[in-house]
Amino acid sequence: MSIEVRVPTLPESVADATLVSWHKQPGDQIQRDENLVDLETDKVVLEIPAPADGVLGQILQGDGSTVRAGDLIAYVEASDSAAVTAAEPPAATTAAGPAASTAETSVPSDLIDNLSPAVRRLINEQGLDPRQIPASGRGGRITKADVLAYLEQPAPAEPAPAEPAPTTTPPPSAPPVAAPPSPAASAPSVPPDPKGRVEQRVAMTRLRQRIADRLVQAQQTAAILTTFNEVDMQPVMMLRNRYKDKFEKEHGARLGFMSFFVKASIEALKRFPAVNASLDGSDMIYHGYYDIGIAVSSPRGLVVPIMRDADQLSFAEIENTVADFGKRAQSGALTMEDLTGGTFSITNGGVFGSLVSTPILNPPQSAILGMHKIQERPVVDNGQIVIRPMMYLALSYDHRIIDGREAVSFLVAIKNGLEDPTRLLLQL
Repeated sequence: MSIEVRVPTLPESVADATLVSWHKQPGDQIQRDENLVDLETDKVVLEIPAPADGVLGQILQGDGSTVRAGDLIAYVEASDSAAVTAAEPPAATTAAGPAASTAETSVPSDLIDNLSPAVRRLINEQGLDPRQIPASGRGGRITKADVLAYLEQPAPAEPAPAEPAPTTTPPPSAPPVAAPPSPAASAPSVPPDPKGRVEQRVAMTRLRQRIADRLVQAQQTAAILTTFNEVDMQPVMMLRNRYKDKFEKEHGARLGFMSFFVKASIEALKRFPAVNASLDGSDMIYHGYYDIGIAVSSPRGLVVPIMRDADQLSFAEIENTVADFGKRAQSGALTMEDLTGGTFSITNGGVFGSLVSTPILNPPQSAILGMHKIQERPVVDNGQIVIRPMMYLALSYDHRIIDGREAVSFLVAIKNGLEDPTRLLLQL
């Protein structure tokens, strides 16, 4: 029985997507919920799972194809038992076979239902109990990074495996149907250079295209200026070195610098609400909440997940959220919801060694704070030349909303909060 594989419903405001790469070819054996193809949108990469056990049939849309929600992209030749339940969610039988099915019968159904197809498949393949895996995702969800971290833990010794039972040869499947050539394969190759120099033409990913479009949009639609200052990081570093071990033991989170900058930024935003505002036509929208975007790098480019209601989070909750953003960015587990919204952003070029830069706005936000490398430099303190760990700060802002006085004062407020961290606790 042939089962259609269609593009799932895309996130809101996303019109189409690109099939990045098929993980299976026609004629390959597949299992239910196994990832067939990666689907790249403007912001996130989604997975299209197999609807049933069986054999992958004809592929109608090859790598690089642009598709919309509901488009037919392939067929699956399902086995008789799988075809009966293909349109219904599995009750006890899963893609991992009888062993995983037995393990899941005692697991709460709501826990299983909240797993993404990729996480469910990985748990089934490894024969894991999801109740034993520490969850770090939003709402207590288990992410792919959580499963991989759990697998890295040393496992107890297992008894020697029993003699394997003789295997039977599966019946021959239908001859595979060749997939249409991808655009990359049909593109003309670059003629060889007589001097042996090499060039390679590679199409931009949708994420990279989206980044490029938004950067150009920001440059063309906003009056962007940047103001600079520097901050003596010695007070924060001393406080961090004094309490980092106890902090990690108490909260299970590493005490970094980002929590200090988030707290300092929020206090400054409360004093200068225009920096937390956005422009909608001829109206200025002042936001009474603080959703802070934290720029993180991913294999596909820079993304800015949003830390919701950051003013209500503790230092430990901020550090845990930032760590979770980093893990999910690397594993491609960030959702559209994670990347939507935000009233102010922070980016840290210092992790790559940047000494000073001019960050660009993340529309429709009106300002972004740039952190940089901490470097020991000679400074004057009470008439004496001393060596201090200094960091340059940069605030890029939309001059249509924020005046220069407000921007400079905002950055000074952040500087004062970091150079005297007691202000952050007393909200001074």
